[in-house]
Amino acid sequence: MRIMPTHPLSDTELLRAEIATAAARMIAEDGVDYGTAKRKAVKQILGNNKVRGDVLPDNAMLEEEVRLYNELFFGDTQPARLLHLRNLAVRMMAELAPFQPHLTGAVLNGTAGAHSDIHLQLFTESAKDVEIYLLNKNIDFEVSESSHFKGRSDPVETLSFIWQQEGIHLALYETDDLRGAIRKSPSGRQERADIHAVRALIIQENTQENGQK
Repeated sequence: MRIMPTHPLSDTELLRAEIATAAARMIAEDGVDYGTAKRKAVKQILGNNKVRGDVLPDNAMLEEEVRLYNELFFGDTQPARLLHLRNLAVRMMAELAPFQPHLTGAVLNGTAGAHSDIHLQLFTESAKDVEIYLLNKNIDFEVSESSHFKGRSDPVETLSFIWQQEGIHLALYETDDLRGAIRKSPSGRQERADIHAVRALIIQENTQENGQK
């Protein structure tokens, strides 16, 4: 449930909330990434007018708006979709156990919907070993780059492929990057989780669902 503010919102706060709501709809309905959703929402609401940085919602605010949108409009389908993706993520993580896989993104934070893919971060001494592993499993993949989660200028190699009819993206990090990587986001949620933590989430989900029946 959204907590209503105890003071009148400023024009900036109202505009930020409007942008966040529009962006959240794009993320939930169309699977648009956060950055693109913000830009499209700003264009939709403000046209070509220049935008101050303090007007843009941060990712934590967007995540909460997507969560609310899912509850309002996809409450009868989104929980099952999320559970399906988490179960698939666990299976893929078990396959990739030698590379210390960690789940991140919408499937971890609980906002995953119809268009969401599974995002895993692997921590390995050799990115080439992951490529060879996938090729030996007859998995064809595309290679791209992703931003480093620690904000470094050098991007990380990312392997993307379809598995069990779902999109999988593997961001390949060095083993040392795992040090200090298990931390929480500004919203208080974990930014990445190993297979044990994801299994615990699934158990918790099933327990809550059974408790509601």
